[in-house]
Amino acid sequence: MREFWVASGHHLTHRADHGGLVATPELIMAYLARPELMPPADACEAERNLHANLLADPLRPVSRAEIAALADADARENWTLMVNFRDRLISAPSLEALYTALARKGAGELPPIFLSQLCHLILRNALEGCDDPYTLRAAELFYRSQLAAVHEGSLLLADAEVIEAQQHTQHDLHSSPLTSLLQPKPFAEMDVMDDENAWTYWSRSDAHAMVMNIGGNPKARAGLCRAIERWIGHLLGIAVHVETVASIQDRDWRWFVGLDSEATRIGNALWNGAALDDSAAERIVALMRMDIEDARLVDERVGNKPIYLILAMGADRVVRLKPQNLIAGLPLASSANVA
Repeated sequence: MREFWVASGHHLTHRADHGGLVATPELIMAYLARPELMPPADACEAERNLHANLLADPLRPVSRAEIAALADADARENWTLMVNFRDRLISAPSLEALYTALARKGAGELPPIFLSQLCHLILRNALEGCDDPYTLRAAELFYRSQLAAVHEGSLLLADAEVIEAQQHTQHDLHSSPLTSLLQPKPFAEMDVMDDENAWTYWSRSDAHAMVMNIGGNPKARAGLCRAIERWIGHLLGIAVHVETVASIQDRDWRWFVGLDSEATRIGNALWNGAALDDSAAERIVALMRMDIEDARLVDERVGNKPIYLILAMGADRVVRLKPQNLIAGLPLASSANVA
C-alpha cells in the first residue's frame, strides 16, 4: 500500500476497532515539539519546566496554577489553549468524534491551525487505501489554502503557502518584477498534475508542490467530488454521490452548502434571487450537486431535490475551503441517527 501525507502524523495515532483514530502520547509529543510551543530563549524557568515535564509525560495533568506561574502573558494564553486542546484529544472516543462535535457546536477559541491539523489527520484516515492521486491532490484543499490563477483559459490552484515561500525566495534573489511578468505560466516552478506526472504525487505528497488544474482537467474536478464523498462517509457514515455541474438549472432548488465564506455569500445572494455580477461569478471555483443515497436521512424540506455545493475564492484569489461546513451544513432529518 502506498504511503502519503506522512506529515499528518497519522502514524502517531492508533486506529481503533471502530475505524476512528485515537490520540496517543506520541501525538501529543509532536504538538509539544512545534515551534509555537518551544520555550523561547528568554522564557522563564516555569515555562521551561512545564515544557520539559510534558515532554517527559505528555499526559500528565496541568493545573491552572502552573500556567498562572508563567511570566509571559502570551505564553499563558498559548499553554492554556494547548492544554485544553490536549485534554479534549485524549478524552475523546476518537479524533473523528471530536472534530464532528467541534464542527457542529463551534470551535470556540480553538486556533484554526488545530482544527486544520485535525482535519489533516482524519482525512488521511478516511483516504486510507485511495490509489487516485487526483483525489489526494484535491483533498489537500481541505486543510491547505490554495492560490488561484487562470492560464490558457483554465483555472489552476496551487498551494498558497508554497507560492508565498517561492515569492520570498525570488525577492531575496532580487528578481525583478519584469521577470515575473514574463514567466510563460503562473506557478512556473511547480508541475501541473496531468496523466503523465500524476504518479509522482506519491513521492512528494507532503511537499504540496503540484498544481491542480480544476478548470481544465475533469479528473481534478472528479477528485474533489470523491474526496468530499469519502469525508462525509467517514465522519457521518452517510453514503453520498457528488458530481460537478455547470450551473443550477432547477428553479426550485432547496439547499446549498457554501464551502467557504465567499461561497456562502454568493449562495445566499442566489438564494434570494439576486443576479451575480461578473466579479462574483468569476470567483466560483466549483459548483457541485450532492445526492444522499438514503432518502430517509434527508430533511423533508429538501425531499428528493439535490444539495448544491459551492466553492469560491476570495478577493485575494485564495481558496479557503472549510470542511466543517460539510458536517454542520447538511440538511439531515431530525430522525437521522448519524455520527
